[in-house]
Amino acid sequence: MAIACFKPKWIDEEIEMLHESALKLFKDWEQHDEKWRENGMLDREAWLEAGEMGFLCASMPEEYGGAGGDFRHEAALIYAQAEANQAGFGGFLHSGIVAPYILHHGTEAQKQQWLPKMATGELIGAIAMTEPGTGSDLQNIKTFAVKDGDDYIINGSKTFITNGQLGNLIIVACKTDRDEGAKGVSLIVVETDNAPGFERGKKLKKLGLASQDTSELFFSNMRVPQANLLGTVEGMGFMQLMQELPQERLIVALAGIGAMKLALDLTIDYTKERTAFGKPVWGFQNTRFKLAECNSHYIAASALCDAAIEALLEKKLTIQHAALIKYWVTQKQCDVMDECVQLFGGYGYMMEYPIARLYADARVQKIYGGTNEIMKELASRFM
Repeated sequence: MAIACFKPKWIDEEIEMLHESALKLFKDWEQHDEKWRENGMLDREAWLEAGEMGFLCASMPEEYGGAGGDFRHEAALIYAQAEANQAGFGGFLHSGIVAPYILHHGTEAQKQQWLPKMATGELIGAIAMTEPGTGSDLQNIKTFAVKDGDDYIINGSKTFITNGQLGNLIIVACKTDRDEGAKGVSLIVVETDNAPGFERGKKLKKLGLASQDTSELFFSNMRVPQANLLGTVEGMGFMQLMQELPQERLIVALAGIGAMKLALDLTIDYTKERTAFGKPVWGFQNTRFKLAECNSHYIAASALCDAAIEALLEKKLTIQHAALIKYWVTQKQCDVMDECVQLFGGYGYMMEYPIARLYADARVQKIYGGTNEIMKELASRFM
């Protein structure tokens, strides 16, 4: 029996159809899941299939190869991906984070050059912010770019980069003025195919998200045209990052909502089928009470995110609210996963069971997109 929430205003018939068709595709990917987890990344063909189906860059304008939708379409796809337990697919970052940077801050030539190929999956997007010595402290990054003729020469390294192995269009946060803090940060878009001076490190082995290619990236005197500076003015990178981070943090929360729904559906079904001491596990009051609590977390978190989606569509989602939503929803996600694994008993600890993978995949939600501690600190500044 699938659990349900209040139907939000932002979901209409078109959005429902998109969700259902995407859910079907992502569930079909289950047949490849074990191989992808062993390989540490999806096949390149999966990206091309998603592009062919119109599931990449759904919110990008049609003139740039997108589907002409808005953030509602991205939200439907994020829910579908999470509900199919395909958290390793980096489409949410590619379409909901990288593409908007180019749309909102890029020149017309940059939009025309990159967005259509992102929509087909020919280009896979990534954003390289985190460095070995800096996590959320973006103004103190060490990667730098200096002008040389018509090019920038980039040197530095990045780590924990989603889509790091397959990505071939990477937005790199770097210093174009190393004497400045935040004002010295710029975003430079790097095309990596056959690019001298660019090197990928090994695929990083993680606690969860086994099928997501997370990597280190190295830049050694890498030449990039100055025309690849995102926008036209140096030193705007930190401001661009701050403008886009609320949407990124909402995306993290939405992935948590979809994962909670799947975990609850799986656990309710399991406890009704599994017997202990002569009766279904569901027959014990503790089981029903625990799942009722988890259901309340899911409903509350869903309603909160529905309000945030409406605010984002109206360009009213604030940095403060996005930070608090990301913190609270991901905390509830981890709480729900813990309770669900407990109700599965020993089987919940076995990776062949989806609930174990959901549990492992959930933990990073409180870390990336800005740690939950940073989220609380950030929100407190507006109090």
